[in-house]
Amino acid sequence: MDKVFIDVRTSDLTLSEIFRQIESIQSDNPDLEIFLDGDRHAIVGRRRKSEGAER
Repeated sequence: MDKVFIDVRTSDLTLSEIFRQIESIQSDNPDLEIFLDGDRHAIVGRRRKSEGAER
């Protein structure tokens, strides 16, 4: 299940502040893939797939 970190629609953050937040989220959550979900208009995190699961 994806975890929403920043709802871009309701956030007052500037673009550069969002980038800084993404860097912070990535360093705090190395097991998550952090990305912009265009459908949700949010910065979300999803568990990284293990390499063994791809085979």
